[in-house]
Amino acid sequence: MFKIAVILWMIGGTVLAGIAIMVVLTVPSLAVNDMQYIPIAAIVGFVVAIPIAYVVAKRISAMTAGA
Repeated sequence: MFKIAVILWMIGGTVLAGIAIMVVLTVPSLAVNDMQYIPIAAIVGFVVAIPIAYVVAKRISAMTAGA
């Protein structure tokens, strides 16, 4: 399950970090200080993806346990 969670985390973290960065760039009040907020947004995206990847990996492992 750990290998599945790591793969899902890499994919999901990239997606969530990209979404967070796009939010920073498109919201005018955040875009003023974008050089400060982009690294924070990327880190938050990757951290938020950890529990999501764990839950999805757990469900995948449960569904494929009998196979």
